[in-house]
Amino acid sequence: MRNIRPTMRSVYNALALVFGLSISSYGLAEVNVSPPNWWAGMQSTKLQLMLHGENIGELDARVEHSSIEIVKQTRTDNSNYLFLDLYLSDTLTPGMVPIYLGNDVREYVVNYEFEERQQNSQQRQGFSAKDVIYLITPDRFANGDPHNDNIKGYADKLDRRYKGGRHGGDIQGIINHLDYIEDMGFTQIWTMPLLENAMERYSYHGYSTTNYFEIDPRFGSNALFRQLSRAAKKQGIGVIKDVVLNHIGSNHLWMSDMPANDWVNHGTNFVQTTHRREALHDPHAVQDDIEAFASGWFVPTMPDLNQRNSHVAEYLIQYAIWWIEYAELSGLRVDTYSYSDKAFLSEWTKRVMAEYPNINIVGEEWTTNPAITAYWQKGSMRHDDYESELPSVMDFPFQVALANALKNPETWATGLRQLYEVFATDFLYGDPYKLVIFGDNHDMSRVMTQYDDNLEHFKMALATILTARGIPQVFYGTEIGMSHPGTDDHGLLRADFPGGWVGDKVNAFTEHGLNVQQVDIKNYVKTLLNFRKASEAITSGQFTHYAPDNGVYVYFRHSEADIVMVVINKNNQSTELDTQRFSQFVTQGDTLVDVITGATSLITAPLTLTPMTTHVFSLQKQ
Repeated sequence: MRNIRPTMRSVYNALALVFGLSISSYGLAEVNVSPPNWWAGMQSTKLQLMLHGENIGELDARVEHSSIEIVKQTRTDNSNYLFLDLYLSDTLTPGMVPIYLGNDVREYVVNYEFEERQQNSQQRQGFSAKDVIYLITPDRFANGDPHNDNIKGYADKLDRRYKGGRHGGDIQGIINHLDYIEDMGFTQIWTMPLLENAMERYSYHGYSTTNYFEIDPRFGSNALFRQLSRAAKKQGIGVIKDVVLNHIGSNHLWMSDMPANDWVNHGTNFVQTTHRREALHDPHAVQDDIEAFASGWFVPTMPDLNQRNSHVAEYLIQYAIWWIEYAELSGLRVDTYSYSDKAFLSEWTKRVMAEYPNINIVGEEWTTNPAITAYWQKGSMRHDDYESELPSVMDFPFQVALANALKNPETWATGLRQLYEVFATDFLYGDPYKLVIFGDNHDMSRVMTQYDDNLEHFKMALATILTARGIPQVFYGTEIGMSHPGTDDHGLLRADFPGGWVGDKVNAFTEHGLNVQQVDIKNYVKTLLNFRKASEAITSGQFTHYAPDNGVYVYFRHSEADIVMVVINKNNQSTELDTQRFSQFVTQGDTLVDVITGATSLITAPLTLTPMTTHVFSLQKQ
């Protein structure tokens, strides 16, 4: 639009605001603004917009608004990008704000919307030890809308016969089965990433993001994801979003039109990470080892983002906040947490938690070393002055210790003492009750497979996970004992949930076609989940344990009004347990109620334990 007179500009602006135009039809062909909108009344007064369009960096921006000021305009070595740092006054109200872009010969207008926040949005409560998280692989859970199975322009098409193909599960499938999730006793849903993954193959898992602000259309839409969150909330279920800060998919627009030369580590050249996370903590480490871990890529299709670039960092901070606000989330799970730049992670957690002080965020740090796991949690003891506001970490040390405790022989160094020892290191953590504990997830063998299809070990593990300190997470299908003997292929351990597709011969939602063992496991898990939900001792009480003795490990969950006694009997025969050792909690004349069977035991003599069982007892004082 050349040589616009003031009156013409005013007329255009009025029309643009009325009709919601985002850019002049006489101007640029397309301008993409990230974040796509924002909200009035946010805690931070700062907002950085990334504008992308052909040669948009050659233009100057201005805003004529009493509550908004452009503090800084930044151009990079790519003229297709322009970054605007805005100051937002606390007098800002919801509405459309025109941003003028122009130079001596042309001017365009982009209308940017500030929306009204939900009431009490900043004070939203995050997931906690009161919850149990249900981890879902969306593509493999349920197909609620066959019309989005294949989308024009997306190369990876539906193929249920292929282990690594898209099988058609979607957001609508999850919505359709919220009743099932609630009835089972789960109170949070964590799905693997739902954002666009426009990759040629293996796009179903979601970890190769190609658009940070759009749900992949084969899963649904942004609006449908928000609908899931709202529908789940009505049923007492929160939604946790899986976010990826470390890398993108190689088909992301940035790889063909990079915002700056240093936007991605090593540019377009694949340099693999060493995966040696220990280098970040090693007092003897050299900088080269630290750099090789943090700046390397996972695989050639996952370029590694350079969060040391301040615009990359700001983009990722705002992207996380945007989704919490837009989708009304109860928390975030951060993939490959420690692989991102260390200083950036400190700033990222501070900024997100400042905006939502009561939300929860759990970081994935895949290590069996509790000292390294604890390093990232807020309030933990550290060897340096690193600051983190990260509330929670995935407790991989617990996952490994539990498997070792149940499978290894009872010796002075192995067996149940391995689980006892991992709890004994809880002094390392800022808050061990906020750790997310689990037996399996989407990247490892399922619990049943880990325990060699041993039903006794499987049940012992599940009962422990659902009663120990921390926030339990259960992988979809674990509630019916899904297994994959003979393989650890991710495409197979993330198998389709029976009954999620029309025509399935087995339906785990209705139990049609389930065998006797599957029904038994489902009832077992459901009983524990719903008992846990009502137990003050487990959801908000303390954890106290006694050192294992003769193949038996005992711990208590306790509050002022509630006591739960958990006894792991690893012996192959019935065992007599003398309860006098536990007189701090149990006295003669008390009654123990078996949560699973309902059987009662009056404490007048040694307690008889069923072999190879984790007993969960509700204690009734005399």
